[in-house]
Amino acid sequence: LAFTIYGHAVGLRDLGPTMAPFNAFLTICGVETLAVRMRQHCQNGRKVAEFLAQHPRVAWVSYATLPGNKYKPLADKYLQGEGGSVFTFGVKGGYSEGIKVVERCQLISHLANLGDLRTLILHPASTTHRQLTTEQREAAGAGDDVIRLSVGLETAEDIIADLDR
Repeated sequence: LAFTIYGHAVGLRDLGPTMAPFNAFLTICGVETLAVRMRQHCQNGRKVAEFLAQHPRVAWVSYATLPGNKYKPLADKYLQGEGGSVFTFGVKGGYSEGIKVVERCQLISHLANLGDLRTLILHPASTTHRQLTTEQREAAGAGDDVIRLSVGLETAEDIIADLDR
């Protein structure tokens, strides 16, 4: 057993872990297309945030490049005016309306992941933060009205149509 452990440890130290060829191919494809994908993520994120900021059932949108956002000067300076693709917004109607917004979505997936190729939506108060008290959720930025959106690569119009149900 000691020799096996030694051989394994020395092999990893001297040779390093090796990826399977197909895994290496997928990784390099992901790295090589990252700039193109991020540009599309950010463009979609901006369009969706602008739509939500004008929506009558939305109370607020936290997106760095929207006019009036306290982080807009920093986003303009450091992010070349791109606000990213992950942001939060608040729905009028609180907890129950937050759940309904997520349940009405058909294209957008109800998942807690971030940065996926597909658009993901989450109501933290009823999922990831449900074990906390209302005060603890508010302190964590996961109030009853908060919806987190991770905008993917679908067309912005399709994402907007799904949110507008």
